[in-house]
Amino acid sequence: MKKLFLIIGAPGSGKTTDASIIAEKNDNIVHYSTGDMLREEVASGSELGQTIESYISKGALVPLDIIINTIVSAIKNAPVDNILIDGYPRSVEQMIALDELLEKEDDIELVATIEVRVSEDVAKERILGRAAEAKPGEERSDDSIEVFFDRMKIYTDPLAEIQEFYTKKNLLKVIDGERALEPIVEDMENFIKSKI
Repeated sequence: MKKLFLIIGAPGSGKTTDASIIAEKNDNIVHYSTGDMLREEVASGSELGQTIESYISKGALVPLDIIINTIVSAIKNAPVDNILIDGYPRSVEQMIALDELLEKEDDIELVATIEVRVSEDVAKERILGRAAEAKPGEERSDDSIEVFFDRMKIYTDPLAEIQEFYTKKNLLKVIDGERALEPIVEDMENFIKSKI
């Protein structure tokens, strides 16, 4: 049985860093971000990968069913049984689609959705700080103030509905993301280990 942990958080919440540190420290945990999974599928040269590439190369959004198939394929092929996926779900549609699919899957269990919670001010400071510290050539194209507000709105618009959905299923775990990295990682790691 594969155990799945979804990790959500605003841009700048540190969710990807937290999850990758935990996976590095524990041989029985693997971490994927949705973007990584899509890129790996493309790199594999599979039929699904070629379809994904046809959307990405045009700058188009990858359709929902393809994202879901990619996630399930990554989970099933994961080298270990405990999987952290960050940055998913990003919309109510993504959440419902995954939920419907997991109901049909006997060998994957969604254990928890972990929200790394930070205020908009903290998220903004971190993103703009990251932009200021980047060396020439290392800048992330999404680290500008305009893009930050767009990304923040995309994250916050469906957030209440996502929180309510997972709270009703008793699956939502909120972690305070406004502290130093070590205690956040420790809290998240202890929570995940208590569930596996």
